[in-house]
Amino acid sequence: MGLYQDRVLPWLINVTMRQRLFLPYRQTAVATAEGRVLEIGIGSGLNLTLYPPQVTEVVGIEPSGKLLHMTRRKAGQLYFLVELIEGSAENLPFEDRSFDTVVSTWTMCSIPDIGAALSEMHRVLKPDGRLLFVEHGLSPDARVRAWQNRLNPAWKCLAGGCHLNREIPALIEGAGFHVDHLETGYARGPKPMAYLFEGSATP
Repeated sequence: MGLYQDRVLPWLINVTMRQRLFLPYRQTAVATAEGRVLEIGIGSGLNLTLYPPQVTEVVGIEPSGKLLHMTRRKAGQLYFLVELIEGSAENLPFEDRSFDTVVSTWTMCSIPDIGAALSEMHRVLKPDGRLLFVEHGLSPDARVRAWQNRLNPAWKCLAGGCHLNREIPALIEGAGFHVDHLETGYARGPKPMAYLFEGSATP
């Protein structure tokens, strides 16, 4: 969440989305990654040490050069190849069907044109590949949804373009994916910021 933006995020993002509480979600999200992996919004490389042995390469795309600088310091200590690219998920500089896995963790909330980005992920993923994700978004509970919609305009300004109310599974399927596994629920923290979608999808 918010790592996709090239700006210093407020302390609230750090305490709600980057604390140790969220490590198990990251571990689960990347556990079945394999082959050549594209990580969307790789940020400061929080997932890099979590990838399983079946991963041979990770290509990370991130619009923030400052965050990529942090990631490069970790990349040389890993058993797989790491390539880091400063760029946008809405216009991926890769050939069609060139990745076995695409990974997104707390990134879809803050990509400006999420529809275009998901279409690009679909394009570069192999037909038998998988999109692995853990994201936060729109709650099914009416009272929480109302707060998410109410807070969203101000939250976007405070949190680097992050949206509280994106319907993540619907957006993924709207780009041509089939969501084949999905777990939902609240993480610890304020409910408007803590409703999670964790799962996988196929082209």
